[in-house]
Amino acid sequence: MKKTDRDDVLLIDTIFDKFHLVAKQIRQRYSDRDTLDIKDEYDVQDLLHSLLRIFFEDIRPEEWNPSYAGSSTRSDFLLKNENIVIEVKKTRANLKAKQIGEQLIIDIAKYKSHPNCQLLYCFVYDPEGYISNPNGIENDLNDEKGKMKIKVKIVPKGH
Repeated sequence: MKKTDRDDVLLIDTIFDKFHLVAKQIRQRYSDRDTLDIKDEYDVQDLLHSLLRIFFEDIRPEEWNPSYAGSSTRSDFLLKNENIVIEVKKTRANLKAKQIGEQLIIDIAKYKSHPNCQLLYCFVYDPEGYISNPNGIENDLNDEKGKMKIKVKIVPKGH
């Protein structure tokens, strides 16, 4: 990763940690004005992209990834200068802990050949609390030792 005077991972951690509070706050508008309700993964991406803009200049949404197992996919965000890829997931009634874990394992395998991915940071938004043991999933998937670092954050916790 590019060396700077700032800690890019700490900035992303802060955005992820505060994401749920921001999502709740934007629903409380004067005179019940229209707002962004987080209904699906695209809504999560839209709000997250806005928050990343506070600290990062070159954010590439929907960047194509190298082919893996005969198909190519898109990353949600590539922070090109920082060599960080952010993958976004949102839980729902038919996408709970088991399915999220399986998807993340596949994503991790895909990104190992990405030329600009020194850190894969997976953000899982779980506002309904479908994941009963978020710390377990994070601990199982986080990897600080490999060539490509992997960090998983599930927010919010404590349902």
